[in-house]
Amino acid sequence: MPIGDAALSLPAQRHYRLIVFDWDGTLADSTELIADAIVGACRDLGEPLPGEEAARYVIGLGFTSAVAHVAPGLDPASYPAFAAAYRKHYLGGEARVRLFDGAREMLHDLDIAGYRLAVATGKSRAGLEHALAHCDLHGVFHATRCADEGMPKPHPDMLLNLMSFLAVEPAQTLMVGDTTHDLELARNAGADCVAVSYGAHGAAALAPLSPRAVVESLAALRSWLAEHA
Repeated sequence: MPIGDAALSLPAQRHYRLIVFDWDGTLADSTELIADAIVGACRDLGEPLPGEEAARYVIGLGFTSAVAHVAPGLDPASYPAFAAAYRKHYLGGEARVRLFDGAREMLHDLDIAGYRLAVATGKSRAGLEHALAHCDLHGVFHATRCADEGMPKPHPDMLLNLMSFLAVEPAQTLMVGDTTHDLELARNAGADCVAVSYGAHGAAALAPLSPRAVVESLAALRSWLAEHA
C-alpha cells in the first residue's frame, strides 16, 4: 500500500535496480548516540576526549581506523577494552534509537515498486541484526553487508559484494549515505550516490565528493528518489 505523494510518482523509466542504504545516520537516528559512546569510551580509558566533529567523522569507518583516529595515542592492545567501553555506552542508550520519520514508509514504497534494497554498514553483523530487530525491519532488505564481513568503508568490497550477490551492475546501483565514507565507497565501486546531510557529516563535507544530490531531510530524499531513481 503506497504511502505519501512520493510513492505515487516513481519514475516510469527506472534508472536504478538496486538502492543501497547506509544504516546509522541515514535510516536510523543514531548519530548522536554513537558519537557520545565514542567520547565515553575515550573517557573510560583515560584518553583525551575527541571533539564532536572528530567523533562524528569516524562513524561508518572500520573499527581499527575509527579508534586510531579518535584515540591516536591508545595502545592497540587496549582496543578490545575500547570496544567493550563503547558497547557499554551505546547499549545503555540504544532504546532511544529510532528510524527517521518516513524511513519505514519510504522503504515499503520502494519495495512495492520493485527496487532491490540493501544495507552497507559499518556495524558488525551482530549489531545490524540487533538493530533490524529493534526497528522491526527484518525481511525488508534483499541483502545486507557489514564491516566485519570483509573490507570496511571506503573500500569497495562491501558494495561490490552486494552487487554481485544481487546480480546488478554498478550503473544500476545507487548508494545512499550520510558520510564521506559512503560516497567514497560508491565512487570506488563505480556506483552513483546520493548524500544526506542530516546525519554524521554536513553538506560542506559531502558536496565536494560530487554525489548526484545532497538532500537535507528524509522527506527530501523520498522526493529525490521519486523523481530520479
